[in-house]
Formats: sequence, C-alpha cells, structure tokens
Amino acid sequence: MVGVDTAPRRAGLGSLGAVLVPSALSARLPDHPDAARAFRSARHRFLAGERIDMGALAAELGVDRTSLFRWVGNRDALLAEVLWSLAVPTFDATEGAVDATGADRVEQVLIRVVSDLIAADYFRDWITREPGRALRILTTRSSPVQRRFIAVTERLLHEELDAGRMATPLPVHDLAYVLVRVVESFTYADVIAGEPPSAERAAAALALVLAPTREAAA
Repeated sequence: MVGVDTAPRRAGLGSLGAVLVPSALSARLPDHPDAARAFRSARHRFLAGERIDMGALAAELGVDRTSLFRWVGNRDALLAEVLWSLAVPTFDATEGAVDATGADRVEQVLIRVVSDLIAADYFRDWITREPGRALRILTTRSSPVQRRFIAVTERLLHEELDAGRMATPLPVHDLAYVLVRVVESFTYADVIAGEPPSAERAAAALALVLAPTREAAA
C-alpha cells in the first residue's frame, strides 16, 4: 500500500529483555493462565509496597504452595520477573524520549533509567526491606534481571555502533557489562556502600566510561 510503512519494527528495549534472555517463567506466562494470574497478583502486591509471601499468595489464589511453585518457580524467580516487568515500560518510554545519537544516546537512556529507579518509592522500599535478596536478584547471574539489563544495553550499543555513530576499543559485551555495573553501583549505592543513590554521579561515571567511544568515533 502506498504511503504505509510496512518495515518490521523491533520491540522497545525493555520488551526485548525477556526475548533476549528468557526464563522458565517468562516462557510460561503467555500460555499458562494460572501462572499469569499468580504473576499479576504478585506484581500488584509489589506495587502496593507489600511483601510477596508465597504462602499468602497461594491462599489468595486458592491453591496450595506446591501448585504455586509449580506455576511460577520459587520466590526469587517470581520477584525477578515482576521486577523486570516494571522495568520494561521505563526502558521503552526512556528510549522513545531520548533525542540523541551515538554515545550520547546510550548515556541518556541509562541515566533516565537510573533516575526512575531511584525515584520509585515502592522499589526503594523493597530494597530497604530485603537488601541482600535485592542485590542477589538485581546484580548477579542468579536471576535474569542483570543479564537482561546487559543484553538490552548491548543491543543499544550495537545499534549505534552499526550505524557508525560511535566506536569502541572494548568488545561490545564487555562495554555493556561495565556500563550496567556503573548503573548498579550508583543506583544501589545505599545498600552496597552506605552512600546515597545518585543519578548525577552515575552520569559522571558513565560519561567517563563512554569517553573513549566518542574519541574513537571522531
């Protein structure tokens, strides 16, 4: 049809996360109504600032704990999927709002994500309540959250590199990993080092890490 853009469009960065790094639960949710129902209830509880307790959640759904664990996995697996689902709109909206290219685009997307995470009261409350669990789920390979964050950051870098808008002396995956670790360091600084989270300090550190990509592209 004349005048209609029929080119395939990729999903937003956040939406790509579960595609690039699927989990048992993310694979089950589209075709398993019970798992989806449990997931929605857990997400609602998390947004309300409530603790996701598997026993209470099973009782709310009218099933035993064994059934709930069979549907969604353990508590960490469920929390990880809830957390990523809340990050998806942030990534997608942030990506669309950034009007920049090259290293500037990468930096601005990541800084907006940091700012949103620091400003989300329900998220900060959970980190304060369960700091050890939060760091394990958010910043280690024991859950898909960090691996998805690295994967979408790597995809963002590839888009700018492939378009010739930046260059990097590091392998792309390594650069993505470093950028994510910088974001984590300043977003969860209160738990990691007893210091206040800071988007401003994250911005300065990201600019320093990305400086060679600007020089290489010049």
